[in-house]
Amino acid sequence: MTSGSGRSRPRWVLLLIGLLTLAGVAGLTALGVWQLERRVWKLALIDRVEERVHAAPVPAPSPATWPAVSTEGDEYRRVQARGTFLNDRETLVQAVTNLGGGFWVLTPFRTTEGFTVLVNRGFVPPDKRDPASRAEGQTAGETTVTGLLRMTEPKGGFLRSNDPAGDRWYSRDVAAIAAARGLSDTAPYFIDADGTPNPGGFPVGGLTVISFPNNHLQYALTWFALAIMTAGAGAFVLRHDLRQGKTQRSAQRQSP
Repeated sequence: MTSGSGRSRPRWVLLLIGLLTLAGVAGLTALGVWQLERRVWKLALIDRVEERVHAAPVPAPSPATWPAVSTEGDEYRRVQARGTFLNDRETLVQAVTNLGGGFWVLTPFRTTEGFTVLVNRGFVPPDKRDPASRAEGQTAGETTVTGLLRMTEPKGGFLRSNDPAGDRWYSRDVAAIAAARGLSDTAPYFIDADGTPNPGGFPVGGLTVISFPNNHLQYALTWFALAIMTAGAGAFVLRHDLRQGKTQRSAQRQSP
């Protein structure tokens, strides 16, 4: 902890070490406090979502309210709409669920209010991708859809971009799907249909995953522990050098 000659470090070096230690402790402590703040936000989000998914359904937002629809204020809200499925314009989006790999079936739903909303009717395995293989589930006529409001997923999935020209979809990008299917007056969100069984058993709805990792307390404790370690290391270096300097001064006084 001292120079090779056994002499203590110059005072300006000790001052620099002290300043760097203080800066490190302050920065690490700030990160820990930030994680605690994030934890409070995450817990509030979880409570809010839990309340929404178990609440009575409300009408799906109409065009007049679309500008105000947001992730913070509306995602996972239970909504309901009445209208007709446009089954000839469905879109298959690759999906991995607890039922295995396959596709989400997104079908345009023309509401009685005059606007269109994409409805994720649920999951189908690869052998059911052809609508003819699940003809019973192609609901015709006016019906009611109940589910959770979800925000659009633009551009694509992880490391995979949507390919509208090739009709290959890796995320539920509302605007891109609406453009590819020639839809108008389309809501900026989609609806994850609930688990009400479809005739024939497919698509399988009600598979929305609602999970919010909450490791913020663990991260906060890690940052605080690093702050304590930094403070301890800095204090050790400074104390060691101060003692070394004191010893050297005492030896100099005692020398003839």
